[in-house]
Amino acid sequence: MSMTSQAAPMTGSETVPLDKYWELEPHHHEEGASTSLGFWVYLMSDCLMFAVLFAVFGVLGTSYAAGPGPKDLFDLELVAINTAMLLFSSITFGFAMLAMFKGDQRGTLRWLAVTLFFGLCFLAIELYEFSHLIHLGAGPQRSAFLSAFFTLVGTHGLHVTFGSIWLITLMVQITKKGLIPANRRRMACLSMFWHFLDVIWIGVFTFVYLLGMI
Repeated sequence: MSMTSQAAPMTGSETVPLDKYWELEPHHHEEGASTSLGFWVYLMSDCLMFAVLFAVFGVLGTSYAAGPGPKDLFDLELVAINTAMLLFSSITFGFAMLAMFKGDQRGTLRWLAVTLFFGLCFLAIELYEFSHLIHLGAGPQRSAFLSAFFTLVGTHGLHVTFGSIWLITLMVQITKKGLIPANRRRMACLSMFWHFLDVIWIGVFTFVYLLGMI
């Protein structure tokens, strides 16, 4: 006898075929169970994109077209301050997560606001650096090195911008609905995203700035 022709448990006064029974039977899944996995898949795809950008910079990073190079353009003190801003933002996000686990809504919002402040400081310094380079005539069209530099660093900056918008949105959601399970999941995903950007920036700081100055 085939599976489809076997009788299944009774539903009301009818005997439902086994294949139809499994379609009717409700499937219970933990709410948001696939969110973390899906977000990890997204982060891995983002990681591949940055790997390609790093590889492009590795190939074109010495093609100055008789123009200025890293030693002529980069201000390591300014970049170090910018790096500190992002590192501090990662630490304060950790404090926000601890406050969330304690159920402290006000503490969570306070640390998220501090994280946003450091993130915006990072973006402001990066925009100043870009405008300064363009003012010096070292825009992305000047050489392959600068094209690769603006693409890699600019892509990271766009991610920080989107992360900041997400952070503001999450703060509004927590203010309106509190630390409900959905907002806790969003916090966890944004935490992974923010720390991921921190790791990528450490690679940028080392590979682009430090090695470029050696």
